Parts: sequence; C-alpha cells; structure tokens
Amino acid sequence: MKPIRNSTKAIIQRSGHLLLTQNIDQEGLFYLFPGGGQEHGEQLNEALIRECMEEIGQNVVVGELTHIREYIGANHQFSLVDGDIHQVEFYFDCELEHEADTFIGTNPDEYQVGVEWIAIDKLHEIRLYPEQLGHILQGKRPAVCYLGDTN
Repeated sequence: MKPIRNSTKAIIQRSGHLLLTQNIDQEGLFYLFPGGGQEHGEQLNEALIRECMEEIGQNVVVGELTHIREYIGANHQFSLVDGDIHQVEFYFDCELEHEADTFIGTNPDEYQVGVEWIAIDKLHEIRLYPEQLGHILQGKRPAVCYLGDTN
C-alpha cells in the first residue's frame, strides 16, 4: 500500500478565465489545475512554485489556501489505473509573477499536452478534475474549504 501523498495546486484566474493544464487520455482531453506532489522537506508553497514551473513554465506568486480535496483513487472512475492512490490536494489562489500568453513547462506530466486559459463560465463544457471545484468557481456551489473525496 502506498503512503498518503500531499499535492499542491494553483488556482490562477485572469479576466474571467482559469489557467489549466490540458491533458489527454483514452477518452480525450481533460483539464487539471497546475501543480503536483510535495517532496520531502519542501513546504507546500515551494512545491507549488516548482510544479508550476515544470507544468506551465511560469513563476507564480502563491496566495491563500482556499480548498483542500482528498482523492482516494479506489472511489473514482480511474480506479483501475490509480486505485491504490490516496492524495490530499491543497488548492491555493495564485497569480502569475509576469503576465504571459505562452506556456512551456520545463518538465510537464507525461499525459500533459498543453496549457490553456478556459473561460470560467465554460468550465461545464470540459472534463475538469475536480469537477466540484469548477462549480464552486462558477458560483454554482457554496465555497467550502474542505471538499472531501469528490469528483
């Protein structure tokens, strides 16, 4: 059994849009918040700065912690692939250190194919993980800090 893993994620908004990583699997495109796993001895904000450089190629200014989500793989649609994963995700409001329109990460995830600004009012039209956070950002659900083990 794998240990529980901490992951840190960036919520980056600009002009009614959200910056997301574009990824692909057997079902097509899906979108994730930039970020990733915390390494031993690394603070969450340091992990987020490193992960954003790897995935979007930009430095971020890390703001407030706004949401915490658990992901227990066995309870989700990808259970055959990542059923032994238990991850706690920490979502921070962030800003880009410098405005940018081009994003090339230094070490993107293997399934990442790009970075894209998506209109917040169009989030329901894409496969976004976690979906519930998209609803919160659209104002369709109350903003809560602890999301639990949710899609």
